[in-house]
Amino acid sequence: MRGIELTPEHPVPDLVELGVRAETEGFDTLFASSHYNNRDPFTVLSQIAAETDDIRLGPGVVNPYETHPVTLASQVATIDEASDGRGVFGLGAGDRSTLRNLGIEREKPLRRVLETMKVSKRLWGGERVTHDGTFVAEDAGLNYDGGEIPVYVGAQGPHMLRMSAKHADGALVNAAHPRDFAWADERISEGLAERPDHRGEFDFAAYASVSVAEDGDEAREAARPPVAFIAGGSAKPVLERHDIDHKRAEKIGEKIGAGEFTSAFEAVTPEMIDAFCIAGTPETVGDRIDAVLDYADSFVAGSPLGPGNPISLVAGALDRTCLGR
Repeated sequence: MRGIELTPEHPVPDLVELGVRAETEGFDTLFASSHYNNRDPFTVLSQIAAETDDIRLGPGVVNPYETHPVTLASQVATIDEASDGRGVFGLGAGDRSTLRNLGIEREKPLRRVLETMKVSKRLWGGERVTHDGTFVAEDAGLNYDGGEIPVYVGAQGPHMLRMSAKHADGALVNAAHPRDFAWADERISEGLAERPDHRGEFDFAAYASVSVAEDGDEAREAARPPVAFIAGGSAKPVLERHDIDHKRAEKIGEKIGAGEFTSAFEAVTPEMIDAFCIAGTPETVGDRIDAVLDYADSFVAGSPLGPGNPISLVAGALDRTCLGR
């Protein structure tokens, strides 16, 4: 996969234009991120589907708490139909703090994701499903064909990584540093050892924050907002893996929670940018992506992408890697 993430923080016509440009630049998969404070990803994806021909399209990622899993399965199947079979399902447990803002407790996340994936595939296969687990469905079914849609699980923790390797079509591993991918590769290998042959090949996809510009300092400066969110929400073992002060990261998280975004972004250190974003010139970014691809099978470039209009620069950086050769 040579993928890209669009964050629906811009007007829908602008996002459609970016989606068309992504296909023109050689990206084969486009994920639209899902946050309740941004535009609806399924609306964005449906409009991009109407203006493109080949690029695969899907949410990256949606969680099965804000929306009932059966409804999610139908929404993804609709995108697959609208795009003539180009749908892909990016599924994850969701951000705990964001869900709490909505009064939702993220209970049994691994189980919820696994059950959503299995029920979705049964629905797409034309079955009527009765399910009683982390969610309930009674004689649920779709009134149209769902097709065969690949499911990619957004995974960071060891258990979700192992589960995705055993059950899913792929994993979207949200990290940016080779050190994190080396660790994730071990967890995925553990899951693959238990993967039944009938599930076919598995795609270990790096889903990394990327910021690229001809001026490397500008690219790193543009990386501050996403890095603040990543650092503020990272588990202590992840911070320790990169020798990052967990108390400083915790304070960044507190500032974000309080809506003090400028202060949070200013508190981001160079070490945090190095750990949580691939940032710099096209040459630097290409080298960093190649290092990640020593472990991952494919690559998705995530926000912020960079200052200005960076899609062509991201594509150029990828052209310098094994994915572009």
